[in-house]
Amino acid sequence: MTDPLQIDARDLLCPLPVLRLRKALASVAPGSQVQLLATDPASQIDVPHFCTEQGHHLIRQTTSAEGHFLFTIAKAL
Repeated sequence: MTDPLQIDARDLLCPLPVLRLRKALASVAPGSQVQLLATDPASQIDVPHFCTEQGHHLIRQTTSAEGHFLFTIAKAL
């Protein structure tokens, strides 16, 4: 398995983290994983909602000690 594509969306505000995620998912094969690193608190709501609406699988959502939000998403099959 290859390492997931990583997107750095730190310091970007809504809706930019989700737009970056959408663009990245469009460039990978179905079933591939993408990791998104964000600092916008709205991303905690926006990313899961985007995944649900588009059929992608939100594998993991964590918050670091520094307050960064890390999402791991698998592209819909």
